[in-house]
Amino acid sequence: MENFDENDIQYQEAKKQVNQLTGFYGHLFFYIAVNILIVFYNISNLEPGESYFQFKNFFTATLWGIGLLTHAVAVFLPRIGFVKKWEEDKVRELMNKKKDD
Repeated sequence: MENFDENDIQYQEAKKQVNQLTGFYGHLFFYIAVNILIVFYNISNLEPGESYFQFKNFFTATLWGIGLLTHAVAVFLPRIGFVKKWEEDKVRELMNKKKDD
């Protein structure tokens, strides 16, 4: 296995991206698992003649889905120019501050 220099900027960026992807996939897994459990619970507690397709049965999935979509946008969409520049400037600032200490 090839060794990587942990101080290399490209390595740090790749590691950050992997951490973001791991976080998103964990979020997606729990979203699916919890919502499957909610569906089974709601179906098992339906009154006779009651339809499953009511807003109350989709409330959690809808709100959490909005959060999941926001997380996906943050992870998968390329960085907007000014955000990327701000990140690079902040990294330089913190590295220079660390050198001065």
